[in-house]
Amino acid sequence: MKKVMVFGTFDGLHEGHRAFLEEARAEGDYLVAVVAQDHIVERLKGRLPKLNLASRFEALENEDGVDEVMASDAHLGVWEVVKNYKPDVIAVGHDQNALKEDLENHLDELGYKPEIKVMRAYEENK
Repeated sequence: MKKVMVFGTFDGLHEGHRAFLEEARAEGDYLVAVVAQDHIVERLKGRLPKLNLASRFEALENEDGVDEVMASDAHLGVWEVVKNYKPDVIAVGHDQNALKEDLENHLDELGYKPEIKVMRAYEENK
């Protein structure tokens, strides 16, 4: 079974999120969505998310194609969730350059080499 992992804030699921999740799901057989904890969102975006972690978590659990939802690491750059779960593919959004770069900089610490794939930008008018 090919496991795919995605990361995000997912603060109010919209069609762009759904397209991202669908494209990521197509990369494997099992999709795990990792939701950023509130204090991580505040650190990255300079503000708390509109929806708390529990609400964002629940919305993803109810989303078609998402097989498992988990909370992010409590600290940036440790990648414990990846080390513990060992996904085959990590799908990043087209706008998640900092996440992709940080992950690539920590690949040697993971103990294995997941494939990192950048998903397409969502186009509203398809």
